[in-house]
Amino acid sequence: MYQQHQELIIATRGRGLYDFTAEARAWLAGTQLSDGLLTLLVRHTSASLLIQENADIEVQRDLER
Repeated sequence: MYQQHQELIIATRGRGLYDFTAEARAWLAGTQLSDGLLTLLVRHTSASLLIQENADIEVQRDLER
C-alpha cells in the first residue's frame, strides 16, 4: 500500500468557516494518486471539520448562526 502525508496549515481569523479545498486539491494533484482514502485530522480542541458541498450560501449562514 502506498501512503502520503502532509501537514496543511490554515491561517484563521477567529471563529468562522474556512474553505481549504484548493489547498487539499493542490496537494492531492502533486501526489499523482488516482484513488484511495483521504484522512483529515484537526489538532485543536475547539475546532471542527465540516465537509459540505457549498451549493447554497444559506447553509453556511445557518451554520455560522
